[in-house]
Amino acid sequence: MNEQQSSQLLPDVFAALENMPQMTILHVGPVQPETMAFLSGLPCRLYNNDLFAELPLAVDEEDEQITRRQLRELLFFPHEVRFDLCLFWDLFNYLDAEAVSALMDTLRPHLAPGAFAHCFGVHNTRSPQQDYKYSMVSSAELLLRPRPAALPGYAPHSQGRLNTLLDGFEVQRSVLLAQSRLELLLRARTATP
Repeated sequence: MNEQQSSQLLPDVFAALENMPQMTILHVGPVQPETMAFLSGLPCRLYNNDLFAELPLAVDEEDEQITRRQLRELLFFPHEVRFDLCLFWDLFNYLDAEAVSALMDTLRPHLAPGAFAHCFGVHNTRSPQQDYKYSMVSSAELLLRPRPAALPGYAPHSQGRLNTLLDGFEVQRSVLLAQSRLELLLRARTATP
């Protein structure tokens, strides 16, 4: 059964980006019709890559670079692309530490200064797995659709561990949701000279 969920963090992101002539958004899940309808009303360029469809990411004990190569191939963008907003949804709950690190390394050159990111995590790493497809109905309202089957690789990180793994981003705000879930607003760290 579909669930409506309000977002306390996304309205601030879209308010901060509203004066941009065109924003560039990375969406890492399957794009749902509501999301397309919402984003079509904004001046934006959408890059979509359903990394959930690639789970579990390749792991090879003898070749630590295999996950990095796989992500570079999956997330190949023109050199000049810079994302103002990355919508990760709950992807990090399904990536191990190496994969999160590899994802950050792959995306870092494509982040606009001060880029935002949004994701969901867990408050308690023993929280039960909840597999959803996320839709944006508006900047303040999400629609969560249950996936037909459980996604592989569920191994959520604590908020502290996730904050460490998201090198290139820092958690600006977090909101505790029902069922021990967290909504996180991230901001790209400013590079130091």
